[in-house]
Amino acid sequence: MTGTAPTPETPAPTEVELAVGGMTCASCAARVERRLNRMDGVRATVNFATEKARVALGEGVTVADVIAEVERTGYTAEPPRAPGPEAATAAEGEDGGEAGALRQRLAVSAVLSVPVVLMSMVPALQFDNWQWLSLALAAPVVIWGALPFHRAAWTNARHGAASMDTLVSIGTLAAFGWSLWALFLGTAGMPHMRHAFSLTVSRTDGSSTIYLEAAAGVTTFLLAGRWLEARSKRKAGAALRALLELGAKDVAVLRNGREERVPVSRLAVGDRFVVRPGEKVATDGTVVEGASAVDASMLTGESAPVDVNVGDTVAGATVNTAGRLVVEATRVGADTQLARMARLVEDAQSGKAEVQRLADRVSGVFVPVVLLIALGTLTGWLLATGDTTAAFTAAVAVLIIACPCALGLATPTALMVGTGRGAQLGILIKGPEVLESTRRVDTVVLDKTGTVTTGRMGLRDVVTAPGTDERDLLRRAGALEHFSEHPVARAVAAGAEERTGGLPPAEHFESVAGLGVRGLVEGHEVLVGRESLLFEAGIELPARLADALAAARAEGRTAVAVAWDKEARGVLSVADTVKATSARAVAELRALGLRPVLLTGDSAAVAGSVARAVGIDEVIAEVLPQDKVAVVRRLQGEGRTVAMVGDGVNDAAALATADLGLAMGTGTDAAMEAGDLTLVRGDLRVAADAIRLARRTLATIKGNLFWAFGYNVAALPLAAAGLLNPMIAGAAMAFSSVFVVTNSLRLRSFH
Repeated sequence: MTGTAPTPETPAPTEVELAVGGMTCASCAARVERRLNRMDGVRATVNFATEKARVALGEGVTVADVIAEVERTGYTAEPPRAPGPEAATAAEGEDGGEAGALRQRLAVSAVLSVPVVLMSMVPALQFDNWQWLSLALAAPVVIWGALPFHRAAWTNARHGAASMDTLVSIGTLAAFGWSLWALFLGTAGMPHMRHAFSLTVSRTDGSSTIYLEAAAGVTTFLLAGRWLEARSKRKAGAALRALLELGAKDVAVLRNGREERVPVSRLAVGDRFVVRPGEKVATDGTVVEGASAVDASMLTGESAPVDVNVGDTVAGATVNTAGRLVVEATRVGADTQLARMARLVEDAQSGKAEVQRLADRVSGVFVPVVLLIALGTLTGWLLATGDTTAAFTAAVAVLIIACPCALGLATPTALMVGTGRGAQLGILIKGPEVLESTRRVDTVVLDKTGTVTTGRMGLRDVVTAPGTDERDLLRRAGALEHFSEHPVARAVAAGAEERTGGLPPAEHFESVAGLGVRGLVEGHEVLVGRESLLFEAGIELPARLADALAAARAEGRTAVAVAWDKEARGVLSVADTVKATSARAVAELRALGLRPVLLTGDSAAVAGSVARAVGIDEVIAEVLPQDKVAVVRRLQGEGRTVAMVGDGVNDAAALATADLGLAMGTGTDAAMEAGDLTLVRGDLRVAADAIRLARRTLATIKGNLFWAFGYNVAALPLAAAGLLNPMIAGAAMAFSSVFVVTNSLRLRSFH
């Protein structure tokens, strides 16, 4: 993404993301957003916490036009760096630089302000001409310490706007200016002048009252608030930066039979590279040589390493824990799972929930309203009391207490922390509007294959004829089925080998089309397949085995008969295996108040068996892929708010139609694109975790907004009534922002 005109080979972008500089509060973000949305065909969202603008360009509008409009508003704009380790490092440096500069300004201001505040608050510390020492100490704080506020207020004023900085600048300069007047033209400069400190507005002779402690103290408190905000924002974005930094930096590529160490950025699809034990997999790919166990915990949140062999896929940034692997790259750069995860997290953090849009609208008009309230307070006190000092003090307190910074931070900080924590747990939230959906959902529709089940056939029941050893049955049937590529045969062979520890060799293998297989195992002529294969060989099934076949069919399983030496020996049944965690996952979904529904194209018998195994009462079976959307719409028509969990291409439309779509990250790209939440692991329990996290994040946002709104609503009347000293008002305002950010950071402990 660049701000230059596109070349003929490069089509103009329809949506861009810009890094906006110079914003100091939610009012700034609201003003930039309003200005951009006035451009023809442009739709823009500006996020104060992430300092980014997401802009959909109108016809004929270029990136340069948008940047110019932002600059005319009084701020800076530039395309952000592409996601990646370098961008993460640079962002970390910029954030650290901002926090470092604020810390230095805060430290100097605090050292100078503390004596001023103490002398003003404790009459016993006031000596002859103490007020002049206070002026000498306070002046650098008000002029240099508060410079960021004054600079931003001046920029806003030049563009006919006002922001939080306007309130702070006017308030501190007014208090400082009043003090200068009282010291040089009033009686406050007399050597023996003393004055007491009060938490509320007190009526005194204005010419003998100075507000240096308010001007210096407010500046220091607000700088402390800004510094804590900067530190908290760095912590809030730490999960995304950690995600971006997970990838390997270089890789051993195989070229002409030799290993060559190159930067990961030079990898191309089709390249083969070596991953030794302890090294990170450089990019997404397929294992072409070797076997090992891969630790994917940093990417999926799953603690146990996953065994991989030739033909298995591996994701970039996972760690090879055992043997040497040779991997063929299938995705590189922005197409990798890690890059897509980072992009989804960043997109979610840049968006806005509906509750935040209300806060933005309030913040956008709040500052002008506060200026009017302050003017009204000044006028009201003058008319009611004639006391200029009291009127001035109350008006300054109104200006300082009313800053809407907490409103602007309420949603973005919670969203940053929540989505970042989700990424660490293998949960990707596509956008903030998803949070609203999770609160309303009452029904969760679960696709069967690949979601509740593994999607792979597995050996289930083994029934032997009287006098037949089960181990012999499995070894001989498995030895023959090992030579077949049929899914049922592969399930029998794998299950037999797992249960017996090894299979004997088979000779004279023969596949009988549509019926089964035959061959010689350990000197016995063995047949495995349909009943008809045995009947053709003149072998009758005893009642026990015939009943086992009928029972397997009734359960929706596939069963094969096994015979050798002209005698039926047993029945083996295979079926799609239910995931070990699915029953617990269904119980957790029920605990969240959700009604589970199993949806599948399989037969009613198969669906019923799976549903009973995991504890689902409502089953919708024998549904064609194209009819899944109709099922979701029918449930919605019954008044239900539906969440859909699926993993296949045939689930994509239903995921998009549902009120909330949860895509299994082990599934297809189409499903993940259509879902609102992506569950990186194939564990259905993560669906319950995702909904809990989304609801917890939404609750945090609402709690933040409640306290932010409540603070302003409660504090303004107190300040206008003269019940707050300006310095106390400044401390309270700074605390409100810190409270909101700290409350959001609690989401980092979600598990």
